[in-house]
Amino acid sequence: MKHASRFVGLALLYLVLTLAAACDVDAKQVLAGPLEFSFGAPMPGHILVTEGMVYSSQAGFGFEAGTALKSVHGTGTESAQSHAVASDKPFFFSVAVPEGNYKVTVTLGNPLAAAETTVHAELRRLMLQQIHTDAGQFQTRSFIVNVRQAAISTGGRVRLKDREKATEAWNWDDRLTLEFIGVNPSISTLKIEKADVPVVFIMGDSTVCDQPSEPFNSWGQMLPRFFKPDVAIANHAESGESIASSLGAGRFNKIWSQMKKGDYLFVQFGHNDMKSKAANALQSYTDNLAMVVDKAQSLGGIPVICTPVSRRTFGSDGKISNSFDGYPEAVRSVARKKNVPLIDLQPMTAAFYEALGPEAAVQAFANASEHTHHGDYGSYEIAKCVLLGIQQNKLGIASNIVDDFTGFDPSHPDSISSFTLPKSSSRNAQTPLGN
Repeated sequence: MKHASRFVGLALLYLVLTLAAACDVDAKQVLAGPLEFSFGAPMPGHILVTEGMVYSSQAGFGFEAGTALKSVHGTGTESAQSHAVASDKPFFFSVAVPEGNYKVTVTLGNPLAAAETTVHAELRRLMLQQIHTDAGQFQTRSFIVNVRQAAISTGGRVRLKDREKATEAWNWDDRLTLEFIGVNPSISTLKIEKADVPVVFIMGDSTVCDQPSEPFNSWGQMLPRFFKPDVAIANHAESGESIASSLGAGRFNKIWSQMKKGDYLFVQFGHNDMKSKAANALQSYTDNLAMVVDKAQSLGGIPVICTPVSRRTFGSDGKISNSFDGYPEAVRSVARKKNVPLIDLQPMTAAFYEALGPEAAVQAFANASEHTHHGDYGSYEIAKCVLLGIQQNKLGIASNIVDDFTGFDPSHPDSISSFTLPKSSSRNAQTPLGN
């Protein structure tokens, strides 16, 4: 009876959240406490989730349809170490929550078999990487997930592209979605609670954004894996965007409506900006970048500007050429003039590709024909370039980087042969916008 009433309570909570969203009520007023789920068997104070529970708006939680799951039971009944839900394929679990930042705590493992579980959130944001558990062994880990919607609290909405309403919809919907992948991915318990933490907002283009499908990936969606559960990564970058188009679409307005003192704003544009045929295109880019820096600072934020990541443009000398004309130097000039942190990704990523060499560097990209968009390995290494930049600039969030990041030298990247990361179930050959 306790679990049944808890189930009804969550359904009522979802109804309240839906009504609140319709009435523009602050989310903080309606989500009072944590939500705790137990997978496969009941636990006191937890909402029971069994393998057949498919997400519905009425319940406000459940597995996304399309994957066969199984409940696994050990010898106990009241311990997290006695039960789990598992699958031999990737699976998704969603919970309806208001917009905001959430601390998510998962207990991973399987009472009867070894498991290796990687966790993505929302649109393939890497949260936990290959957590290994032996049979009967469990590990509890926490991370922060940013959930957002298109409505802007100060008025208006972000003007979404059609693809953001379709293949990228999970980045903008009314739920927190987790993907569990790997070898026998297994989950035993889940806790979701509001988190009041510093936010790292990210704005940029297709080399930065949360790419929805394999084989494409970008550094912004790899970054959460490298932070402890006391910082939120809010990646607002989008394929095909320039700084001007992002301003026009309300993407920056969305960030301004949420930014608080001590938050960060990482900005990386250039790939699409340089294609403008306007006579004053470079000056407009520079002016817009300076304006964004000023606005972030006026809100108490800490702007960090980045030169664009290099394209795979090897010359006959085996070196990467600058394909961005004066745009990287414009970023550097704004950093000098405004005295703000600069992460110079263009030479860092050039050094990364050159260390691999013209032939092997292809493996950092989504496919052999790509010169712009990366795969898992490339985006993972570029995320490490960003972390290196954070440390070099002595930013406060450097203390929030996970302990297993021990530094990085782009001229000596991790070997391709040693890199492993399980593939998401989402696959689509559609090339990201921009090049």
